[in-house]
Amino acid sequence: MDLTNPVVMGILNVSPNSFYDGGKYATEEDILKRTEQMLKEGADIIDVGAVSTRPGSDSVSTKEELTRLLPAVTAIRKQFPNVPMSIDTFRSWVALRVIDEIGECIVNDISGGDFDEHMFDTIAKLGVPYILMHIQGNPKTMQENPHYDDVIKDISKYFSEKVRKLTKAGVKDVILDPGFGFGKSVEDNYDLLNRLDSFKVFQLPVLVGVSRKSMIHKLLEVTPEESLPGTITANTMALLGGADILRVHDVKEAVHAITLFKKLKEVAK
Repeated sequence: MDLTNPVVMGILNVSPNSFYDGGKYATEEDILKRTEQMLKEGADIIDVGAVSTRPGSDSVSTKEELTRLLPAVTAIRKQFPNVPMSIDTFRSWVALRVIDEIGECIVNDISGGDFDEHMFDTIAKLGVPYILMHIQGNPKTMQENPHYDDVIKDISKYFSEKVRKLTKAGVKDVILDPGFGFGKSVEDNYDLLNRLDSFKVFQLPVLVGVSRKSMIHKLLEVTPEESLPGTITANTMALLGGADILRVHDVKEAVHAITLFKKLKEVAK
């Protein structure tokens, strides 16, 4: 995929309890309709997740995750065979089963391999791109008392160690995700956003997922449903900081932000 210009990853949650759109896409018809809408609006990647990782959430069994995920990704691949897909999972067995069923896709792992010791070797064996996200703790506990000496330095050290392990395992395509909202205070999140360009030292694509998160709606004292203007603003800040991929619920608005950003770059040359 050409990342000369930023691209949009559209979120498709097939979990019933995701923080913003849980339960909206429970049937194959709903899933395909939503996928088609995001593609028409300009999504470059469809990211499908079947387990809620909202703060305080409990996990579900591998069986339950696959029961939700496999029918969704199979239907999407059949209807839209050429669309790049990503699966949002921290389980290597889920990655194996899905890719065995539908072929290559990106694996988007919120745990950076910490929740499954076989993940890195599995990704290397599958030969697929891997999104390495930073998290402090786990979804159940991550927002109880997050702490960093320096959020950028601490996450950069984490990325350095993980990328070294991934390279040693034989993983060739790695995307970095600093994990906005995953074990970070509001201040940590905005420090990350303000210094996002620090991660360019790794010379790897950077993904930003801030869409409708609490760092926006709590600060603005609105609901997630009312946080689209704040999300657009935060995504624009991320683009100015060097984001290569925007992971969003609202594709059209993210595409518009990228279009304006591209024009800004053009006139600055």
